[in-house]
Amino acid sequence: MKLLLAGLGLFAMIGAAAAQADLARIVTERREGLRAVGQHMEALQAIARSGGDPRPAVERIEAVQRFFVNFGQRFPAGTQQGAPGIETRALPAIWTDRAGFDRAEAALAPRLAALREAAAGGNAQAFGQALQAAGAACGDCHRPYRAR
Repeated sequence: MKLLLAGLGLFAMIGAAAAQADLARIVTERREGLRAVGQHMEALQAIARSGGDPRPAVERIEAVQRFFVNFGQRFPAGTQQGAPGIETRALPAIWTDRAGFDRAEAALAPRLAALREAAAGGNAQAFGQALQAAGAACGDCHRPYRAR
């Protein structure tokens, strides 16, 4: 019986360690994805500043759009700042104000769609305006839900 209980205890510890590793992997993927989004946004800003043809930006915008599909699922419980073994700038407000976070996330998709449309149309002025609107949506999430 003692051996069975010890085995169950060991199994539980292994399961907890695996779950923690899964949470850490989610945070790592989330962080890497957001860094890539930042790099795409910087490249888009350079295109907008130059006033050049924005059509080559479509691929970058589509990559950003793909990353944000089901974005909220990248924030399961246990992946917030202060969670054991987790290094992130995601503030607990994501989980305590989930409705606000979900609204901020939902506001991004149509702005990215408008940005893609403006880029595909080749209109540098419309692209710049759409990029500004998309950037504002990013800020609406960064300010309340990400630590600096």
